[in-house]
Amino acid sequence: MFTKLIIGFLSCCFLAGPPTAVGQSQTAKSPGSVCFSPGHSSASGCEEMQAQFAQSPTRTGSLRGTVALEPSGIPARNAVITIAELKKSVLTDERGGFQFNDVPFGRYQLIAHLDRVPDAVKTVEVTQRDQTIELQLTLAPVSEQVTVTATGSAEAVGSSYQSVTSVAALELAQRNPTSIGEALEYQLGIAKRSFGPASGRPVIRGFDGDRVLVLQNGLRLGGIASQSADEVEPIDVLSLDRLEIVKGPATLLYGSNAIGGVVNGISTNDVYQKGLSGYLTAFGDTNNWQAGGSAGFKYGVGNVLIFGNGGAQKAHDYRTPLGIVLNSYSRSADAGGGLGWFPRRGWVSFNYTYDRRTYGIPVEPDAIDFEYLKMHRHSYEVKGGLRELGGFIEGGDFAVSYNDYVNREFELESDENVTELDSLATNKNWNYRANLNHQRRGRFSGTFGISGFTRDYKSIGAEAPAPRTKQNSFAVYGLERVDFEKVGFQFGGRVEQNGYNPEGNFRKRNFVGFSGSAGVRIPLWTGGSFVTNYQHSFRAPALEELYNNGPHPGMLMFDIGNPNLNAEQGDGIDFSLRHNSERLRLESSVYYYNIRNFVFTAFTGVTDPGSHLPIVDYAQGRSRYVGTEASIEARIVPALWLNGKVDYVRADLTQPNKPLPRIPPFRATLGAEWRYTALSIRPELILARQQSRVFDNESPTQGYAVLNLNASYTIVKTRAAHILTIGGYNLTDRLYRNHLSFIKEIAPEMGRNLRLSYTLRF
Repeated sequence: MFTKLIIGFLSCCFLAGPPTAVGQSQTAKSPGSVCFSPGHSSASGCEEMQAQFAQSPTRTGSLRGTVALEPSGIPARNAVITIAELKKSVLTDERGGFQFNDVPFGRYQLIAHLDRVPDAVKTVEVTQRDQTIELQLTLAPVSEQVTVTATGSAEAVGSSYQSVTSVAALELAQRNPTSIGEALEYQLGIAKRSFGPASGRPVIRGFDGDRVLVLQNGLRLGGIASQSADEVEPIDVLSLDRLEIVKGPATLLYGSNAIGGVVNGISTNDVYQKGLSGYLTAFGDTNNWQAGGSAGFKYGVGNVLIFGNGGAQKAHDYRTPLGIVLNSYSRSADAGGGLGWFPRRGWVSFNYTYDRRTYGIPVEPDAIDFEYLKMHRHSYEVKGGLRELGGFIEGGDFAVSYNDYVNREFELESDENVTELDSLATNKNWNYRANLNHQRRGRFSGTFGISGFTRDYKSIGAEAPAPRTKQNSFAVYGLERVDFEKVGFQFGGRVEQNGYNPEGNFRKRNFVGFSGSAGVRIPLWTGGSFVTNYQHSFRAPALEELYNNGPHPGMLMFDIGNPNLNAEQGDGIDFSLRHNSERLRLESSVYYYNIRNFVFTAFTGVTDPGSHLPIVDYAQGRSRYVGTEASIEARIVPALWLNGKVDYVRADLTQPNKPLPRIPPFRATLGAEWRYTALSIRPELILARQQSRVFDNESPTQGYAVLNLNASYTIVKTRAAHILTIGGYNLTDRLYRNHLSFIKEIAPEMGRNLRLSYTLRF
């Protein structure tokens, strides 16, 4: 099936004409021009599928408008304008103008996107032959959010059936994070697990490790951070256009590892832009003397797009109110580039990325042995897509990637000045996916496809935890949406297979499971809606849960796997109330998840004499997650926004009866944004309660309050935008500890820090 997709794509591309001119509509010209669908290669097969979704002719009109970049009002050229419901896009011209032709009368969401600028969303109703609107893109953190991760197609976060958070490049650049965990810490429902600053990884609604899937452009990164807390996710967040987080089970499109949620880094190298555009970000900190930068460019000519990016940063040991945390330094560098071809009815691109990192594991002040890790990754990616096919299948996309990941762990004995290699881990990973979108017929629209990966994992050395294991996974899935005037429904399913083939005297395992969901969205008032979802999820046990048998310093334990584990089966439901208007944005959710055969670490009470780590077995029981989260943004006067958010989750093993480990405490954030022309000032107070509900061998943490203050000034010119930001973090130099840190006793969080950053977008 996957081979047929690629052959069909190439055939359509070679037969297609030149790319659509900038500013012209990309609507389909003939409903029967091309039909491409697995199992329906003949014209009669296409006609049968079209007949199932037949609809009467509709009246159409044109939709045109302009896009301006605030606060200057300069026309936004090369902005991508998308009609979400029709999955049709155009680019703005030099005057910021755009036009769609042959748009059926109806209500639509119009999304304006410009690289590294927060998106703008506007609801429009096409009721006449020629309709004109105006859109504004604003360089400010308070903005409408857009997601492609939840369904595979662009839509406003407020219209998503799942709870989604999107963090734009502007906010990522201002935070200058050393890890993806730091980039997302304190986002709604998201906390940071860490084994030091460089290894931070997001925790979603209390779910961690193999239950949270980190992707880039919908594909796996090839790292092993889900297996061990001292590993790093090999992704440069400063090179991304935005980070999207789908909270709750996202197993339908992405797999069983997403039983807790998905974090997806989005870049825009699959979007054609005419001429030269790019970005430059530079930054520096005072606490750990962190400094670095990132830059990238895109150049489009004819139907070819050339792109590239690279970055590097360096951070020394950081300081807390108690002093310097030894061996907490980090170094990183990455570079990538590629080429894209964009004929009228499709596109294909190739991208190569190299990433390398060196970082230390924090130690106690009197330590003489220092552990540090060196990793590198080569990544090769081919992506492509089809559009305007005109038949039952209106378009689709595919992607194939290969990741070669290597991580070395060293130990430096400072008293003897001797460095030894403790372990070496390699992970070679093939990923593939193919999605097809069927044409909107009446009230029905949707996506179906296949995905999978193969993995060859090997570790050697004194601390090698598991045997060499080959893993393969394959899945088929579908996601359908039905929209009525007063209510909308979304439902879908996924069947997935996961197989493990370890070397040596270990049991081979194969798991096959089903995940499904059903959601309802009910409009309540203008801008307000109620959404509820039920989801059944399936997760195959992870490699380390099945086969580990040795010291696992990243988890501070000597773990012994259980090759007889069963697959996890979960059921969950969440309820959301949302409101979105020019003066008020509100989202509140409550959720409940019940997971059977939940895999957890059961402490035996015995310590391994060689590593001095506690010995644990992997056991299974029943778990329960109950939580709530809410965020609000309110414009008090035209220049002032107030915002706040709270989240809380309680997670327990109901069999046996005890709290689960490393669950974030109740948290709240209070903030404001005051804007005067190009100046923005944003104070922020972060609050957290103590966490005394702890698992075996886990220590409680005290509550805290942290004060931050950011200010930025934006200069927008015809061809460039300059953003200068200065930020103060933990201004009161408060001593506090992250409950989700594995080494919180010896490594409190960073003390007072001043940060300066500059971003250029051209």
